[in-house]
Amino acid sequence: MKNIHAFFIISRSMPYNIVIIAAGGQGNRISSTLPKQYMLLKDRPILMHTIDAFKDCTDKIFVVIHSDMHDLWKSQCVQYHFETPHEVIFGGKTRFQSVQNGLRHIQHNYADLINENTAIAVHDAARPLITPQLIQKSFLLCQEGKGNILGIQSINSIRVGTPGSSKALDRDKVWIIQTPQTFPATVLMKAFAQEEQSHFTDEASVVEHLGYPISILQGDPKNLKITYPEDFTIAQMYLNKKT
Repeated sequence: MKNIHAFFIISRSMPYNIVIIAAGGQGNRISSTLPKQYMLLKDRPILMHTIDAFKDCTDKIFVVIHSDMHDLWKSQCVQYHFETPHEVIFGGKTRFQSVQNGLRHIQHNYADLINENTAIAVHDAARPLITPQLIQKSFLLCQEGKGNILGIQSINSIRVGTPGSSKALDRDKVWIIQTPQTFPATVLMKAFAQEEQSHFTDEASVVEHLGYPISILQGDPKNLKITYPEDFTIAQMYLNKKT
């Protein structure tokens, strides 16, 4: 019996890698009634490219979408024969609420996956060019106890202020932040148990509010967030180079 009990303890402490893909945005910066994550990029919806980037790096993929988009997403999966396993969760009014819904779903339905070694990444649906290599690096750094975000250093001169008054910053200390943002599951869940604050613009800002340190992992300029119409052209170019 002792050996069986010991095996149970070990199996419960296995590291699990989980991703929550935030796909609830409405794509207001693009002149389309269709949110960008459902628009086509290289003959299939952006969201499918994003999900597939994680399929060999994670134990579970959760996709948080707007409830109004559920039927569309189901029909797209049928139309494009998309079979990568993932679970759909409905989001809230803000990104904070959407990620919070995802975490609550995991807590309530997959409690067996949550232990001190479990890492949860949160990734933008509109970043379909993230590489499995960067995903794996992010998870490995988190397994070492270092919650982390991807970032690239600014190559431009930086100023902070208003049009009428501003001052220069040292660009070597300025990072342009990307996703995934990956943290120990217990830390992320504790952070999202807080009340939402206006300065919570990403997962790092939520975690940081509790006083946890944030490590920066060197990102990739190609890991762009598709925001404007011209971003589609750039993303298409990168995808063409991969094939």
